[in-house]
Amino acid sequence: MKRTLEGMAKAGEPLLREALDAIRAHQAAQDSGASPETIERLRVLADALYHAVVDFQLLEAGSLSESIH
Repeated sequence: MKRTLEGMAKAGEPLLREALDAIRAHQAAQDSGASPETIERLRVLADALYHAVVDFQLLEAGSLSESIH
């Protein structure tokens, strides 16, 4: 399945917006010279939210074969 912005939008605007905001916050922290701990925390958050959007998209398409707990 192709992962497109349009496809990820099916995950719902609030989740998609939260993921994009987290990615932007991570980038801003890197650009501003934030502490390594802050940068890592924001990276983990952005990564988790991105994967939640993708997993939802795959679940909706019937392509997610593993159980989600």
